[in-house]
Amino acid sequence: MTADLYTVVVNHEEQYSIWAAGRAIPNGWREVGKTGSKEDCLAYIQTEWTDMRPLSLRGELGG
Repeated sequence: MTADLYTVVVNHEEQYSIWAAGRAIPNGWREVGKTGSKEDCLAYIQTEWTDMRPLSLRGELGG
């Protein structure tokens, strides 16, 4: 496990986070295939997570 390496994870509500690479992913989260430095992972999330509302709320509001 490298402390400086992270992986991007997402939950069922399409909310993103980063997790230390090599550690077990918490229940309810899955890897999206992006691993790198903290800065690289956060930059990836910034481009992918453009609507901060949870998936369930987006569905209720029709968007």
